Amino acid sequence: MVGSAYIRAYTRNRVDASVAPETMKRSKSKAPGLKEGLIPQQSTQAPPPGWAELHLEIAEASTISLLLVDGYQPPALLIANNNSICEALQSSPEHVKLCDPYCGQAHDRATRENEITHYQCHAGLQCFAMPLAIDADRMLAVIGGRAFARGIDYRETVERFRSGDLQELASDEIFSNIIFADEADLDHAALRISKAAAGFKSATAKTLSPEQAAPVATLASGETESPQDSPFEARPSVVSVRGAESVTLADSIRRFAEQIDASDPAHTYRSIVARSADLVQAERGSLLLFDESENRLKMTAAQGIPAAISEVAPIAMGQGIAGVVMRENRPLVATVDEMGQLSLPERKYKTRSFISYPIAIGRRRFGVLNLADKIGGGAYDIRDLSIIELVAPQIALALERAEWQQRANQFQLMSLTDPLTGLHNRRYLEARLAEELSRSKRYNYPLSFMMIDIDDFKVYNDLNGHQAGDRALEITAQCFHAALRKIDVASRYGGEEFSILLPQTTLEEAGIIADRIRRKIMTTKFPHGASQPGGMVTASIGLSSFSPALNSAEAIVRAADRALYHAKSHGKNRAYAYQGIQGTGPDGPSSQ
Repeated sequence: MVGSAYIRAYTRNRVDASVAPETMKRSKSKAPGLKEGLIPQQSTQAPPPGWAELHLEIAEASTISLLLVDGYQPPALLIANNNSICEALQSSPEHVKLCDPYCGQAHDRATRENEITHYQCHAGLQCFAMPLAIDADRMLAVIGGRAFARGIDYRETVERFRSGDLQELASDEIFSNIIFADEADLDHAALRISKAAAGFKSATAKTLSPEQAAPVATLASGETESPQDSPFEARPSVVSVRGAESVTLADSIRRFAEQIDASDPAHTYRSIVARSADLVQAERGSLLLFDESENRLKMTAAQGIPAAISEVAPIAMGQGIAGVVMRENRPLVATVDEMGQLSLPERKYKTRSFISYPIAIGRRRFGVLNLADKIGGGAYDIRDLSIIELVAPQIALALERAEWQQRANQFQLMSLTDPLTGLHNRRYLEARLAEELSRSKRYNYPLSFMMIDIDDFKVYNDLNGHQAGDRALEITAQCFHAALRKIDVASRYGGEEFSILLPQTTLEEAGIIADRIRRKIMTTKFPHGASQPGGMVTASIGLSSFSPALNSAEAIVRAADRALYHAKSHGKNRAYAYQGIQGTGPDGPSSQ
């Protein structure tokens, strides 16, 4: 990796951002004892005092690259956790032009559009750029990310270094600091930067001009909305709250983030509604999440509403108050009368005042939070809206995490479960076997294992068809559920073959369980069981157990497989254990 120590030895080569990339000239000067011709990555100009520490903290917490830039780059004012691929490309006068349309022009795009912009560069890296108003004399921006979000992007870039257009840059240093992240990680970092910049601006407000300072919305005692104001309010950046009340509110907001963060998405949704309602003293609240595929809002969590969530119909984008709030992406504090709408009696509202707030990160919209029926019967005002504004980033982050957790749960379920039988699949079994074997070795616990095969399954399939065969596999899985304990792990190993992991179970105990499984299958009525050679569906079972001779996952599985073969070759519908081959029952094979 190209080190910042010798990069800082270069003098800064300022470049006007208005100059076209192809006409730009970059420094190729050489510092004594250092590599020749490399483009400096970090400027000798200082960042705003105090920002460097925040910059580093955010990069470490987010585990992505962060650059502070004040024009075309390289060089940057600050670099934290730089991706070694980016550093190699942008240090090279021959290859930096590949990055010019992306990170090179990122500062210009961010400051021109005055909002966060996302892009994927030529190397497949996900990045964002956002303006940063923390210096009265310079228009600064942050470039964040430089991360691979997909494995295929990383593989394609590696291939370019191995045999493509980047071969001449290839070295061990190229891959010394590769960063992987998803869109959520980048969004979280952007929110952290915004929050840090807001605090930084208030701390240095005297140095900012009125045009550069963020607008401050204050609500004086007794101040109300003017009648001509639109019910859609601009989002205030700062709320003025004085005295002990500000301490209480700050403490409430700090607790808010902790209370809504849960590993279970459903709990997160309920907590968002409950904690938001507490902040503005609402007796009624609901969270509607946006289903992008259907372009509709669906109620996900609620409190204080008379109907069950399942009975609440989805709301199309642009329809109703929540649909309009979602489409416009602007919060609304109003009364039903102001909106010219009637409140249906069956909804049993206590007051007509409400808040409807869109939850979003950048341009990504998650849904709408509704709050109504203020305790005491008062009307909601700008101050109440501003409180929700303060916690909206935490809500957005919690929804982002919940969405990813839900996807992860679904992906894990799909990747670790056999879709036909609902049992775990072989991938899960192998991971779990390794885990349980390690535990057995550490604590000297017993561990047993079974391989189970449906006898004459090919005959069943040929006579009755594959659909009937699939049904037979499903029924077999149900037999396992009936015969096994909660700690036992049943898996579909492949085809008509199953496996069962029995943690903390001796071979003798496993033999009893095996016989119970065998009898359960034999006595269960299968749709075409009478057509089988023995007039019923049966299974053969092979067992093995952890021992000094069988002390690896491969050895345990192989031994059970050999015992299964022995059971098959000795008449089927039997259970044998690998013990030089000895049967698990008193007569050798389990009793039939």
